[in-house]
Amino acid sequence: MNHANPNRTAEQARNVEIALRFKQTQGKPEMPQVEKEVLAANYDRVRGGNLHLAGNARDQNWPHPALYLRAAFPDRVDVIEQVIADGDRVGLLFRVTGTHTGNFFGIEPTGKRVDVYEVALLRIVDGQMVEGWFMMDEAELLRQLGAKLPPRADGKLVPPALPKTDDAATFVKKLKEQIKNTVQTAQDRNRLTAARTRLSTHNKDGLAAGHRNLRHGFQHTRAFSLAHGHGELNLDAAFSDRRYGIDVLLAEGRQVWMRFNVSGTHGGPFCGIAPTDAKMGVNAVSILNFNDSGEITSTWTFADELGVLLQLGRPNLLLE
Repeated sequence: MNHANPNRTAEQARNVEIALRFKQTQGKPEMPQVEKEVLAANYDRVRGGNLHLAGNARDQNWPHPALYLRAAFPDRVDVIEQVIADGDRVGLLFRVTGTHTGNFFGIEPTGKRVDVYEVALLRIVDGQMVEGWFMMDEAELLRQLGAKLPPRADGKLVPPALPKTDDAATFVKKLKEQIKNTVQTAQDRNRLTAARTRLSTHNKDGLAAGHRNLRHGFQHTRAFSLAHGHGELNLDAAFSDRRYGIDVLLAEGRQVWMRFNVSGTHGGPFCGIAPTDAKMGVNAVSILNFNDSGEITSTWTFADELGVLLQLGRPNLLLE
């Protein structure tokens, strides 16, 4: 488990302890008591990790996978890889592992092992979690199970709503206002540099020489496009009006986590899907690492690819 800053402040260390306690006791006998202690009465689960699978299963009378998916994956183990804390927020990057032996939002047991990423962004106030935002790699989860999205009785798809947040330029302007009359820290500088990367689709400002892209946001569709003879994934051609909005920034040590969204109109080919003129807009999370000079040395990004495929009407593309 890598911490953005192992020597964080006492308050941030306490918040991290609460977040880890909540995560690491899931599925254990002490879980109900821990939840009573760490979840505030007004706890708001803003987004569930399996947003699309759960949405597709709504009102279908399929067996519920139970709390934390334990009925579907009884041996579930979450492997926490990275942790960041900033103010009242804590971010966790972890891998969900387990064996699919129970009904999973309408998908009958396959007996297959899964190992997929999930991101959690939590707010902790006065020792209790008041907000939780989660995003699992649902597209990869279905691919590993070899399972298509179960068809609903009404034959409909349930695409995600388009994001409604400040565009990147507005976010950057507000961020500058917040810090202009303060003694700027390295974290302030890094937040601003991170936010500026979303001002355009090809903005390379702030990138260090030798910058490494550890993971692309559209990782699986990119691989599918190459493997199926559609060439390098060209988001500019597929969504020529592509733009970004920014929701949240967390900065600690030499790291910044950014929750943002990407949106546009499907006006060009995407993984072999002919233009639909459909509106696309989904969440993404980037983890940016900085050097002492405030340059970005590496970027790891994870986008809601199943959300995109639902919006384009092809949720099972990666299994075709």
